[in-house]
Amino acid sequence: MPIRRAAAAGAMLLVCGCADVEVQPQPMAGADAGRGRRVIEQVGCGACHLIPGVAWPQGKVGPTLDGFAEQALIAGRFPNQPEILARWVRDAPSLSPQTGMPAVPMTEQEARDVAAYLYTLDAR
Repeated sequence: MPIRRAAAAGAMLLVCGCADVEVQPQPMAGADAGRGRRVIEQVGCGACHLIPGVAWPQGKVGPTLDGFAEQALIAGRFPNQPEILARWVRDAPSLSPQTGMPAVPMTEQEARDVAAYLYTLDAR
């Protein structure tokens, strides 16, 4: 019984600890959010995601990216930090082989630009 209480207390601390996490993505040095939006349109990210600023298509296979800049985690697993995000948008399977998101044919610079655009998407 004491072990269960300790486990429950630990789980509660973990949940409560995450509730107050303030998300502050770092700016993408040398990246251009406008170019990022154009790359998103060119490679077809909207086929799976609803993306503010991208009128068509409006996919619903993946999550909406509205408010992405305020999310603490990428794909619910990785810290929402610029270098991780750029790697994720370019080659998600390298970080999570079981993901449904494919590797996307784009350069490292294009991935940085896409990340810069995603960091403009807040809930306001």
